[in-house]
Amino acid sequence: MGTPNFITINGLELLRRELDYLQRTLRPETAVEVRVAAEQGDRSENAAYLFGKRKLRDIDSRLRFLIGRLGNIIQVDPATQTGPEVKFGATVVVEDEEGEQQTWTIYGEDEIDVESGVISWKSPLAKALLGKVEGDDAIVKAPRGDREFEVIEVRYDPQPELPDDLIPVRVRLRA
Repeated sequence: MGTPNFITINGLELLRRELDYLQRTLRPETAVEVRVAAEQGDRSENAAYLFGKRKLRDIDSRLRFLIGRLGNIIQVDPATQTGPEVKFGATVVVEDEEGEQQTWTIYGEDEIDVESGVISWKSPLAKALLGKVEGDDAIVKAPRGDREFEVIEVRYDPQPELPDDLIPVRVRLRA
């Protein structure tokens, strides 16, 4: 079965929305574009055809990835987590050696948004924080040397409602 993929309720919903959008909308639309481009003649020099075929391969690759990811899901609702220690779904306020505070939320690999303070439970910082309680120190192995953080606060916040029209699409089109 492979490594489990811990994910929040919102993270799972977004993966499902993306899978549905790719299968029901983007792939069929792209297939039509490729068919129309193919009807225009010589395919070997037809940029629209070649780009469309590459886009279909990228969409299919992402579909295979999503289907695989969804097969190993362990869903966690951060709002149901309790206790003083840092676990998946925790929002943790830490203070570094210089006295600067940072707030990080520990979610799944598919939910990373560092600019918003969301890190993966597999990241070096999260690994160092997991199991800690307020007042504990966590040492993070970093390329420029070890960094020490003190756990200031641990909490478990409910996730916000997702907008109905939010559909993330992470197909990376190759040049």
